[in-house]
Amino acid sequence: MSSLARPSTTAIIAATVGTLVTGFVAYAIYFDHKRQTDPEFRKALKRESRREARIARTQAEAQGAQQKEAIKAAVDGAKAEGFPTDVEDKEAFFMTEVARGETLCQDGSDQVEAALCFYKALKVYPQPSDLISIYDKTVPKPVLDILAEMIATDPSISVGRFGSSDGGSQHGIDD
Repeated sequence: MSSLARPSTTAIIAATVGTLVTGFVAYAIYFDHKRQTDPEFRKALKRESRREARIARTQAEAQGAQQKEAIKAAVDGAKAEGFPTDVEDKEAFFMTEVARGETLCQDGSDQVEAALCFYKALKVYPQPSDLISIYDKTVPKPVLDILAEMIATDPSISVGRFGSSDGGSQHGIDD
């Protein structure tokens, strides 16, 4: 008889879950009704949505400005370090930087540092436009975008007529 007087644990859990689900459904119905019938509530929701979008846009712009500053600082730092001038040193430097850049791309840890490695390799490569076409096929797009910004900040890199019909067709790039 004692089992009739005392509810089982599963019954208590089922009742608790049922109560919580019922409360959630009731709140959802109330919220939906309030949203549909109260114009002030709708306006407040729209205002809040616009405010959140404005904050997100401001944060994205600030982050973009910070990234541009980081890119410029990285390029300036690389220029200050200098680049090898001897052919054998250039080749070893190129191989080292490309390997580091590929490793950083696979890790996904620091895209600016990965792009900087590819940038340094590009600086010592004799035909930058050829290397850019290779990067275009192998480097992930976010890193490639950062690399493009680095190239844009450094006028000493001559990419020539990259993408023109005579230069691009040699490399299997269709116009």
